[in-house]
Amino acid sequence: MSGTDTPTTGTTATRAEYCVVACAEAWRDAGEVLASPMGAVPMIGARLAKLTFAPDLLLTDGEALLIADVPAVGAAPRVVEGWLPYRQHLAMVATGRRHVMMGASQLDRYGNQNISCIGDWARPRRQLLGVRGAPVNTLNNPTSYWVPKHSPRVFVERVDMVCGVGYDRAAAAGPSATRYHRIPDVISDLGVFDFETPERTMRLRSLHPGVTVEEVREATGFALAVPDEVPYTREPTSGELRLIREEIDPKGLRDREVPS
Repeated sequence: MSGTDTPTTGTTATRAEYCVVACAEAWRDAGEVLASPMGAVPMIGARLAKLTFAPDLLLTDGEALLIADVPAVGAAPRVVEGWLPYRQHLAMVATGRRHVMMGASQLDRYGNQNISCIGDWARPRRQLLGVRGAPVNTLNNPTSYWVPKHSPRVFVERVDMVCGVGYDRAAAAGPSATRYHRIPDVISDLGVFDFETPERTMRLRSLHPGVTVEEVREATGFALAVPDEVPYTREPTSGELRLIREEIDPKGLRDREVPS
């Protein structure tokens, strides 16, 4: 289906709910690994995956507890199955048994990510979170990205500082950096992207319904790889919509992150 066609849909899913499903799909067939979602929509997506097609996925309460049930976002878990202190969490990262979905203040065509500062390092215009665990994440376990507002300010030609390592820099660093380096998905409020090109540059994989290829290109600050035919992000099933709306996110936090 072309990105300029209007999809036929039997659901009333919102843009936020398409984003939730796209995030959930990042953990499909992940097996028994820790999901580390950052942001409301990725958190809802991870819980949806756990309740549907990724039952072995490990979830936390966002702090130091492994949880066996899937409570609503913001609710306390009813069943705790383990303790995951910071040191043990870092050990899990180093062994690759985690798939983290981070945010990005800047992201370039090779997947280099910046969450540290905007502007020159010596005199930045804006101080952000800092590098945090981004380098270790990207070199040791699958790292995807969630961008709730797709714009040229985020999708840039060159990041001001490299925090998460992209495909070009990993390749330049050699086998020790590329051995476990993988960026499976970039998900924004406009579509889903990956790096499945010969040059390992960002490619448009699917459009959320209602979005056109032209909109995505205008909102991206570099030349994006675009196939001749771009499918739409899959629709949530009626069962998934019920889980999202009634069990996982009854307060509608998803719509605050991605307004309709």
